[in-house]
Amino acid sequence: MTSTMELYQLLPKTNCKECGKNSCMAFAAALMARELTPDDCPPMKNDPKYKKNYETVSGMFSTTEGATETGLIVHEELCFGCGNCVVACPVNVANDPHGVGAGKAPKSTDKLILIIEDGIVKAQNVDECRRFGKNKILCTGCIVTCPVEAIEFV
Repeated sequence: MTSTMELYQLLPKTNCKECGKNSCMAFAAALMARELTPDDCPPMKNDPKYKKNYETVSGMFSTTEGATETGLIVHEELCFGCGNCVVACPVNVANDPHGVGAGKAPKSTDKLILIIEDGIVKAQNVDECRRFGKNKILCTGCIVTCPVEAIEFV
C-alpha cells in the first residue's frame, strides 16, 4: 500500500473542500483511513485532466474491498481450508487453549478470530485481532502459515 504523501501527490491539490476536508492532504489521510473514497473528490472524479490519477487512486483502493477493520482480506478462490491460520493465530490459541491451542479442531468457535467454514477461512471477532485497537502490533501468524497466500493485510 502506498503512503499518505504518495497518495497526496496524485490528488488535484486544489484544497477546494468539496470533499468535506480542509485540504487535499487531509483528504489523502481520510482515504488511507478508509473514511472516504476516491469518488468523494469531485474535481478528481469529474475533471478530465485528473482522469488518469482518479483511475490510479481508485485502483489502489479497489484491492481493499472486502477487507475487515484490521485490513484482513481472505482470497476465497485460493483458500482450501487447511486451517494452518486458525491454529497459528495467537489470539485463537489463547481463547481456545484445549482445542486450537493443542493443534486440534476448535472446541469453542465463538471466541475465535479465524474459523474454517464450508472449506474456507472466515474472519469473525476482528476487534480481538492483535492488529486492531489501541495496543495493535504487527502480527503475521496467519499470513506466514498460509501455504497458498490466501490471507493478506492491506
